[in-house]
Amino acid sequence: MKSSLRAIGLRRPSRRTQARLSRAMQGVLVVLFVAGVATGSPKVAINSALALAVTALPSILERNYEVVLDPWLALWITAAVFLHTMGSSGLYNSIDWWDHVTHGLSASLVAAVGYTTVRSIDVHHDDIAIPHRFFFVYILLFVMAFGVLWELFEFGLDVVSARTGLEMPLSQHGLDDTVKDMMFNALGALVVATWGQAHLTGVAESIVERYQSRF
Repeated sequence: MKSSLRAIGLRRPSRRTQARLSRAMQGVLVVLFVAGVATGSPKVAINSALALAVTALPSILERNYEVVLDPWLALWITAAVFLHTMGSSGLYNSIDWWDHVTHGLSASLVAAVGYTTVRSIDVHHDDIAIPHRFFFVYILLFVMAFGVLWELFEFGLDVVSARTGLEMPLSQHGLDDTVKDMMFNALGALVVATWGQAHLTGVAESIVERYQSRF
């Protein structure tokens, strides 16, 4: 991952830079939450509140569980939920490609969680040996399966909204939109499967070390 970043001219941000960027995005999310409450927009308020909770995860993992995330990974998490919340606040309707960006980022984040979980099991249990090549296929299948469940969840929210008249934080926009969502989900998974494994291995090992130290 480090060599890939250098190849495209990206430098690893310092922890101070990562913290500043994260706080800036959190500040915008707070403003959106207040605006959502003040204007009576539950969709904006709920998405902003959930996003703020997710952006706190890197700090919670480091403070409570001593799992220190790479600055790029912490920014990755924050940016994914931040961009989705910005989209749900109006950018999805005004910028056609915004939904594609957020789906790709979110899918890559799901892929990272799936990989880290299985890699932790692989490292922790001596009697379990998962071939390295398997991870590539696993990440793709994991994200695609999650994507199907997510689309079904959005469909369910649409049904509830149609029957109750309540505004839901998520919604579908037709068959074409669903197919495009799945395509960008696959793209996000492909990026992680190809370049992200080396970047996430340290996280998995940190989780295993923390677990073993407690038990």
